[in-house]
Amino acid sequence: MALTTSAKTPNINLYTTQTPNGIKISIALEELGLPYKTHKIDISKNTQKEPWFEAINPNGRIPAMTDEFTDGKTIRLFESGSIMQYLVEQYDVEGKISYPKGTREAYEVNNWLFFLNAGVGPMQGQANHFNRYAPEKIPYGINRYVNETRRLYGVLDKHLATSTSGYLVGDKCTIADIAHWGWVTAAGYAGIDIDEFPNLKAWDDRMLARPAVEKGRHVPEPHRVKEVMKDKALLEKHSQDGQKWIQEGQKKDAEKK
Repeated sequence: MALTTSAKTPNINLYTTQTPNGIKISIALEELGLPYKTHKIDISKNTQKEPWFEAINPNGRIPAMTDEFTDGKTIRLFESGSIMQYLVEQYDVEGKISYPKGTREAYEVNNWLFFLNAGVGPMQGQANHFNRYAPEKIPYGINRYVNETRRLYGVLDKHLATSTSGYLVGDKCTIADIAHWGWVTAAGYAGIDIDEFPNLKAWDDRMLARPAVEKGRHVPEPHRVKEVMKDKALLEKHSQDGQKWIQEGQKKDAEKK
């Protein structure tokens, strides 16, 4: 990985796994050309709930990150949106995936970043859960979250129809695009047909063609969601395995005082 052109020397440790939220950060790091160390967190074994990890992220979720701050001491970062904002504020001196602070474009990036964090991510995550991991099929839950995710995809599709660059904000790919990509490219896993949204589908292909996306999506292990969707047996095994450890994790969380 190329070294940053910032005067600040990074000492980044990324704690992550192969999820839509996890790959946001590795893609952003690759787009910025920053060196980083990767630590794979096995969420199927609840590694993210261990005390050492909760010292980095008290919420026990990936991704999380540490770095050497400007005072020479370690800083902890958690929540993917917060991590991405930190990375561009500290390291994106060339404006590779962001705009100057205080500009119209910078605020528009924030609009879409929070649209993802408050909308697409949570809604699609619940669609995944009720479609793939719930111990019983609950039609109301499935329909509620799949339909809301489809509505949000429609908002993105309509917005992209007006974009002259093909990206969400201005004339380039930004953290707003990177934040969305891991979720949108896994639309089928949530029961959504991306072909219903032609502008969003074209954006998905455009993002995938970026070298940094191609490299970053395979951290800390191969990104195989599209391949899994094409193999019914593999998809069923993936869903069953996920259902097992998710239910066990929920039980442990419920037992905590």
